[in-house]
Amino acid sequence: MLKIDFVKATLSNIHEMRALILPEITAGIILDRTEDEIATNIRSYTLAINDCVIVGFTALHVHTIELAEIRSLVVKYGMRGKKIGEELVQHTFKEAKELGIQRVLSLTYKQSFFERLGFKEIPKESLPEHKIWADCIKCQHFPVCNEVSLIKTIQ
Repeated sequence: MLKIDFVKATLSNIHEMRALILPEITAGIILDRTEDEIATNIRSYTLAINDCVIVGFTALHVHTIELAEIRSLVVKYGMRGKKIGEELVQHTFKEAKELGIQRVLSLTYKQSFFERLGFKEIPKESLPEHKIWADCIKCQHFPVCNEVSLIKTIQ
């Protein structure tokens, strides 16, 4: 049976995190974040660990007092299809609830994955403006973006 531990990231994890996410960055699926950007936001990252190896991670980025975003969700090739991504998202829901966040959004190419977890599609125009100018403008696909905006209300 697969044993996965979910823990908060530390600065010592950054090199391994970047190595895991590099193929997704190269493919244009996930936005590149520098080591310094990851370090600045290290407290928002949750890791999935199997046998002392990072097999996935995600971040819960707070935008407003009631809205946060799931960012940089990735699961290592060979470990996909084992519900690790789903469990990472569930951890972000728990964290969001503890913080008092009411809604969690995702900008993704994996719409069906997030819909299975209760997310509903929303117009991109409803995204916070600072999201577009802080993140989207750095994307290789900007301004022609095929990602889907989804949101979930946290109960």
